[in-house]
Amino acid sequence: MSVEIEIRCISAEATVPLRHAVLWPDHPVSHVLLPEDSAGFHYGAFLPGSSIPVAVISVFYDRLPSTPAEHVSTPLTQDALPAQRIARFRKLSCEPAHQGKGIGTQLLQHILDIAKAEMGCTVVWCDARLSAEGWYERRGMRRFGETFFKGNIEYVRMMREL
Repeated sequence: MSVEIEIRCISAEATVPLRHAVLWPDHPVSHVLLPEDSAGFHYGAFLPGSSIPVAVISVFYDRLPSTPAEHVSTPLTQDALPAQRIARFRKLSCEPAHQGKGIGTQLLQHILDIAKAEMGCTVVWCDARLSAEGWYERRGMRRFGETFFKGNIEYVRMMREL
């Protein structure tokens, strides 16, 4: 059962509290800031009547990584876009109390739609925690490359053609 939400564009700064609380609570807030945040598109999922998002996601133009351990985004400008436009989403975070209600699925589908229709992308990818691989597979993404670590957390790359 999906919860009714409103998805809106938000600032990069508005993503930080959830990124930090959900993904890396034992690290300083600076750990969830991305150098390319100013070049990205950021979205929040809001419950009716709320001004605070319960889930957030950020999406960027980015190339597919060439090696398994490469995980630093290189923002692309419109002038530097390859013939095949590629988007990468990062820092998908949902408040634990709202997980399992379809909010993350709705937010992911929203950015897949945005990547295709508005960004003109043909592929979307992400670095996913290995523990979330099945969640992404159930949403049409497939694994590519080898696993790697960020700190002590194992990751895998996931992609989907649009």
